[in-house]
Amino acid sequence: MKRIEIDDELYAHIASHTQFIGESASDILRRMLNLAPSGARPVDTFDGAVDEPSREQPKPRQQVSTRSVFDVITSADLAGQKGKVGCFLYILSMLYRCHPEQFVKVLTIRGRDRLYFATSERELLSSGNSTNPKEIPESGFWVITNSNTTKKKSMLTRVALELGYSQQDAEQIRDFLS
Repeated sequence: MKRIEIDDELYAHIASHTQFIGESASDILRRMLNLAPSGARPVDTFDGAVDEPSREQPKPRQQVSTRSVFDVITSADLAGQKGKVGCFLYILSMLYRCHPEQFVKVLTIRGRDRLYFATSERELLSSGNSTNPKEIPESGFWVITNSNTTKKKSMLTRVALELGYSQQDAEQIRDFLS
């Protein structure tokens, strides 16, 4: 195994793609690069070390997203967000990360007279006054953020239901925004 040094930003990016506690950096990078999983036993924790690439040809594998937002959201990550808007955007970004192909369904979620989600800031700005649109990180989708916490929770519940979560799970997702 070879070790390399990486900067903090790159480390955070790799670590943000962790699917389970103790997943090695090699396994994370192999998944991100669509390489076949290594036969080696994973490292117990991610410590910033990155394995040297395998010399054998990788076998293609089909990725099927079976991840749930409950696999990627941690209370520590939520606590690290700035305010309710930061938590709201973080939860939405994790939902997008787990369900990128289905996330387009959020565009159907709207209020009586207002869009809640769009694919551009301009679209939300033109849909009403004081929408305060913010981009959902790394998604290409935008959401209004000027609504109160109760409305944000309602929006999270509706997003979770659109993405196929049960009512009970949708309520748990809503409660991440406490």
